[in-house]
Amino acid sequence: MRKPTLEEVAIEAGVSKMTASRALRGVADVSSETRDRVIEAATRMNYVGNRLALSLSSQRTNLVAVVVPSMSNIVFPEVLAGISAGLDGSGMQAVFGISDYDMAKEREIIRDMLSWQPCAIIVTGLDQPEETVELLRHANIPVIQLMDLDGTPIDFNVGLSHGAAGEDMAEALIAAGRRRFGYVGSALARDLRAGKRKAGFERVLHAHGLGFAGLRTDDVFSSIALGKQLTTSLLAAVPDLDCIYYSNDDMASGGLFACMELGVAVPDKMLIAGFNGLDLVNSLPAPIATSRSPRRAIGEAAAQLVRQAVGMGREPMRKTIVFKPTIAGIDG
Repeated sequence: MRKPTLEEVAIEAGVSKMTASRALRGVADVSSETRDRVIEAATRMNYVGNRLALSLSSQRTNLVAVVVPSMSNIVFPEVLAGISAGLDGSGMQAVFGISDYDMAKEREIIRDMLSWQPCAIIVTGLDQPEETVELLRHANIPVIQLMDLDGTPIDFNVGLSHGAAGEDMAEALIAAGRRRFGYVGSALARDLRAGKRKAGFERVLHAHGLGFAGLRTDDVFSSIALGKQLTTSLLAAVPDLDCIYYSNDDMASGGLFACMELGVAVPDKMLIAGFNGLDLVNSLPAPIATSRSPRRAIGEAAAQLVRQAVGMGREPMRKTIVFKPTIAGIDG
């Protein structure tokens, strides 16, 4: 059976071929009544568009390229869920790549994705090497960098300041009466946002005449098991700590299990603090402090910027959208 053409859909809907094309792509300057009529006609006729032909004729597809560093815990899946929800009904479709915190791999993923003629690209962070930055600058599409505000964006920016998040947590822990601090982290050379939180935390400690009494880090990626292992080693060397700051909630959860095994009361004797605000934290056998990052909301905001930038070819009202994490688990 012959496939229906775009021209036949346009005739059925009573519009021009160009209007039908724009309606099916979700372009914002097509009225909702016209869009509904075209979509209804396309659905009735079982029309399937040729996205490759579209990219050749208009120099872009309806694809939104998204590159994230990891899918190992719920953090980036929630961001992706927000992006998908934010694009819903736009006619645009997100496609995802995972860099494993490897900047060379990220650059190749971006290069490959740009060859697909996406209408926009969303990347994680603000610390790409100059070669990657130049690749994005010359893509001639909206570039949205998310999760981080500590740097200079190429185009649009959505996220939070990780340096400020570290500072805020340190101030809260000091206000809670903690003075003997340790640090446990992982893969700081690759997870640059965790490194920014650690640096912000240290700035506040130094401003109060304090510092880390001990720290343990490892080059491998974070896990509950690694957090437990490094905490056990840290407490063997510095047993009089009253607070440990972790690179994230996975590591902090492992720290809690190490303290329980060693008979260290949490949070009375030891206050444990992480980052992300994972649901996991609410199910732990003792409370830990955490900075709750609005991951889904960041993804939705990035998608809204894409819709505004692509929909009518106009720039969004804002180029930077700022979120601030809330701190939970510190009684004072």
